[in-house]
Amino acid sequence: MKIGIIVAMEKELRELQKVFSDDPRYVIMQCGIGKVNAAIGAAEMIRQHHPDAIISSGCAGGNGDNLKVQDVVVSTELAYHDVYCGEAVDGSCVYGQVQGMPARFQADPNMLAVAKKLSTINSQISTVFGLIVTGDWFVDSREKMRQIIEKFPDARAVDMESCAIAQTCHIYGVPFISFRIISDIPLSDTNASQYHDFWSQMADRSFHVTRAFVEALARNELK
Repeated sequence: MKIGIIVAMEKELRELQKVFSDDPRYVIMQCGIGKVNAAIGAAEMIRQHHPDAIISSGCAGGNGDNLKVQDVVVSTELAYHDVYCGEAVDGSCVYGQVQGMPARFQADPNMLAVAKKLSTINSQISTVFGLIVTGDWFVDSREKMRQIIEKFPDARAVDMESCAIAQTCHIYGVPFISFRIISDIPLSDTNASQYHDFWSQMADRSFHVTRAFVEALARNELK
């Protein structure tokens, strides 16, 4: 099987390239930051490489008392925190939903099952499962994070790409999951200092868990 891995930033790409060899089963792409770049990247990944599954990887801001920097959040579902289409004709369109699309995109159940199994057998990986929300908004203050979790109190991570990739995969029928390493906890941070510390001190140790996850998926072959 072939697994596509999409990251937003060059420094995320460099970290993944350190832990992945030139294996034709894995295609790593840098899409650029934000929802439009993410959607285009996912569409091009599908068009050019025809992956059997796609993973959104990289870092994210975390939410929750039990989360800490370097923990991994695996998406069970995904939504937009900055989308509001108004009330649909039948009144069913909710905040965070693109009209005509699901209110929340569900992670592929087979990929999710592999992630959960890996988390139980590998004690070195601190994994949390839950909602990831996406928007074109870098969360560098407590105030911004509070605005997001006011609408999505159950969100475990916030990023700028995952839901856009999920929507693209939904449209093209490609299994998808997001696997995000927590770089900062905005509600307990000041001026994104944790985020900058993550890249200067800890990132080179963090992305090895991505490899463990992807290899587990490859062994499972999405059966």
